[in-house]
Amino acid sequence: MKLNIVPARTGIQWVKLGMKTFARQPLALAGLFFMYMAVVIVLAQLPVVGVVIGGMLVPAATLGLMAASAEAAKGRFPMPSVLISAFRAGRQRVRAMLLLGVIYTLASKLATEAANLLMGGADASAGEIDGATLLALLLHAPLFLMFWHAPALVHWHGVTPGKSLFFSMVACLRNMGAFLVYGLTWLMVFLAVGMVFGLLGGLIGGPDVARAVMMPTALLLAAMFSTSIYFTFLDCFVATTPLPEPRAPGEPP
Repeated sequence: MKLNIVPARTGIQWVKLGMKTFARQPLALAGLFFMYMAVVIVLAQLPVVGVVIGGMLVPAATLGLMAASAEAAKGRFPMPSVLISAFRAGRQRVRAMLLLGVIYTLASKLATEAANLLMGGADASAGEIDGATLLALLLHAPLFLMFWHAPALVHWHGVTPGKSLFFSMVACLRNMGAFLVYGLTWLMVFLAVGMVFGLLGGLIGGPDVARAVMMPTALLLAAMFSTSIYFTFLDCFVATTPLPEPRAPGEPP
């Protein structure tokens, strides 16, 4: 496995591939994404442990959605079991994925607490609370880069958790041009769809109708976005040795 550097315009191609793959299996991919969201919502209701468990499952869930995208890209119907691909790849890789989950949970908690501390926490005014949220997102940025490819590197290439985090960040930074184009393209897609439905809602039934339609539409766009993540991984890394056979569910070609 080696790092691959791609031109900035590849970011647009990632978006197109995500949309095209989603269109092949819209019901399956949307359903799997909604299943993941439902689990997140249920876990969020659990006091204390819900947040911890939810954070620990983020890398495995990310891999599951990428595996579903891989299945759809091959023209196959991704079954619900693909979401637990991370836990069907042998003990060593399961432990590595769980370790990624622990690291993510602790690092995310640290970033959130640091933002609250720096911005005054719960005792701050409304404006300062907004500032804390923005600062928390900023502090999470390195975390997002480290975990963007890490689950896939652990699952599909057997990279250790520490190295996977390092390689993921390096890949994102070295391909920053493509990722900026990728992010801006998705932002424009979300804004364009929002404007269209906002106008249609205003013409048909007012703001209430627009809001009612926008929620499922936003979730569908989020599902498309999650589908496109798989293609960022395929282009950022090149396998130098054949993957072992038989492959785990959702293994890329």
